Amino acid sequence: MRNNFPFYILFRIPNSEFRIKMKIIAKIRTEFPTKFGIPRQSGIIDTLKGSIVFEPEYRKPEAVRGLEEFSHLWLLWEFSEAVRDTWSPTVRPPRLGGNTRMGVFATRSPFRPNPIGLSCVRLERIEMDPKLGPVLHVMGADLMNGTPIYDIKPYIAYTDSHPEAVSGFATKPAEYLLEVEFPEELLQKVPETQRNALIAVLEHDPRPQYQDDPERVYGMAFGDMEIKFKVRQTRLSVTEVER
Repeated sequence: MRNNFPFYILFRIPNSEFRIKMKIIAKIRTEFPTKFGIPRQSGIIDTLKGSIVFEPEYRKPEAVRGLEEFSHLWLLWEFSEAVRDTWSPTVRPPRLGGNTRMGVFATRSPFRPNPIGLSCVRLERIEMDPKLGPVLHVMGADLMNGTPIYDIKPYIAYTDSHPEAVSGFATKPAEYLLEVEFPEELLQKVPETQRNALIAVLEHDPRPQYQDDPERVYGMAFGDMEIKFKVRQTRLSVTEVER
């Protein structure tokens, strides 16, 4: 069950304390009803579509005035499926095979003291819906369907882009893409508008990086479909598409 309760940040100062209440301003709609298969970083699969729908209180056209002038956005959101009362100072990043522990603040793991995520997405367009108000259509999101969003900020290239930055153990994307074998009769079960994005997700290997069983059949929810597949070495073979 997703956490839809207000999120609080507690500050302590001598002889007093106060809280900042963070309100959910919007939720995102994507093709991922579960966590399995979600890209490991935003922007890796630019063909993935998402739509940001504001909560009733924030459906004000004037609140997004000028946003159409920006190409990319920062989303501040909640790891709503990873909320827990405890935390660990170390985690095991999938990038390192799930066997090496790193400090939680040196990773983007969802298991953090505060379950807050940050993603950069491309703004495709803003639609003024008569019932939902301004809807932001974005590309490249790495969020599960229904994820609560706490804030939206424009990406500003001259200050947010740092080409000289050093990225620690995450120095580059995956070294290779899987070759996707998608039988035509199964591909026809996928709506044409979703095919490119689905194939791109499969190319990036949606399995946990520490799993490598060539006989195992994996299942991934995408939209209203269940995609089943096997992976042998560098080839992914789709075996079934079920509604």
